Amino acid sequence: MNGNIVGKVPIGECKATVVYMSGYLPGAASEKSPILSPVPVRLSAAVHGGDSWKDVCGGGCGFAMAISEKGKLITWGSTDDEGQSYVASGKHGETPEPFPLPTEAPVVQASSGWAHCAVVTETGEAFTWGWKECIPSKDPVGKQQSGSSEQVSPASQGSNAASGTTLQNENQKVGEESVKRRRVSTAKDETEGHTSGGDFFATTPSLVSVGLGVRITSVATGGRHTLALSDLGQIWGWGYGGEGQLGLGSRIKMVSSPHLIPCLESIGSGKERSFILHQGGTTTTSAQASREPGQYIKAISCGGRHSAAITDAGGLITFGWGLYGQCGHGNTNDQLRPMAVSEVKSVRMESVAAGLWHTICISSDGKVYAFGGNQFGQLGTGTDHAEILPRLLDGQNLEGKHAKAVSCGARHSAVLAVVLTRRN
Repeated sequence: MNGNIVGKVPIGECKATVVYMSGYLPGAASEKSPILSPVPVRLSAAVHGGDSWKDVCGGGCGFAMAISEKGKLITWGSTDDEGQSYVASGKHGETPEPFPLPTEAPVVQASSGWAHCAVVTETGEAFTWGWKECIPSKDPVGKQQSGSSEQVSPASQGSNAASGTTLQNENQKVGEESVKRRRVSTAKDETEGHTSGGDFFATTPSLVSVGLGVRITSVATGGRHTLALSDLGQIWGWGYGGEGQLGLGSRIKMVSSPHLIPCLESIGSGKERSFILHQGGTTTTSAQASREPGQYIKAISCGGRHSAAITDAGGLITFGWGLYGQCGHGNTNDQLRPMAVSEVKSVRMESVAAGLWHTICISSDGKVYAFGGNQFGQLGTGTDHAEILPRLLDGQNLEGKHAKAVSCGARHSAVLAVVLTRRN
């Protein structure tokens, strides 16, 4: 969400790369007014020496993030007097500056939610900071914090997580979260233990541990949950899960440590092997299950309260909040477990991006599919009607175009496409 760009697009030969910004970045605009037209973003002297822009990562509420060619995380636009979310990127104001990370390894990918951030380094490590409830516990048993809901420990990751036997206390579905001002915890506070759970922001990045020897290749951040994709094609999740966005078969509100999400369950062996997805609260038989070819997950995305993934064979999987049809299963129910989107089972998907209430996918042949909430026209269908099933966008603007990358904000979408040339 908030600018998760999915898909690699070659820039080609160019003399320089330029980043432009617009919108509400309170620390980067005079009198904190919205920036109505795109303006160039200048790298500071501290960064610019032999370095340049490589990728933009979007930002959370009131700040922007990018990665330099040398692998530095660059942030700007934040301020410290507009509420807690803006300090998640550091107090860099209008000047883009490197964000301090506890590693020298180059950053290869970054993502931000409403008020938390996560990055992945070249060495396969992931770091996260911001809302304390979005930061996984360093305690390997995932101790329950005061005032929070049921926690899940890593010990329950295997078959117990798949069967749901460890997730017995389902919490009541909650409505819109209330916005609370939170005190920011400094590195000194965190070191000396002067924090009190969810009442603090953590500005010091914490290392995410998902198991000895496991390398993380990408991260995705939602409203209050985070997903990490490992080099084995497995998804790990933590944070808030009240609508099923962690895919654990329950409305468990808070998972304090990374938990393996059972997206693909292997049955059989050898050439007979197939993979099935869970539906509902139990594991179904092969005859009942929604089959999705593939052996691992290759792409992930987080929406406000739902999640999406793509398998290596191009299958689309969704789970979580479904009120606006953003899971694409033909209804508005919450999907508590990962489930294949059967409407596009014959379409090979390449990338996916999730917004607050909607989801956009791109197929291998460059077609765009959209579903979910459409109050602001974010689906691009030409109307403001919601879609509970994936809808192929076939408007005139996309005619003769091949979509390559997609990004979703909370209430808008962006697709990068190339013009197809006709051969005589």
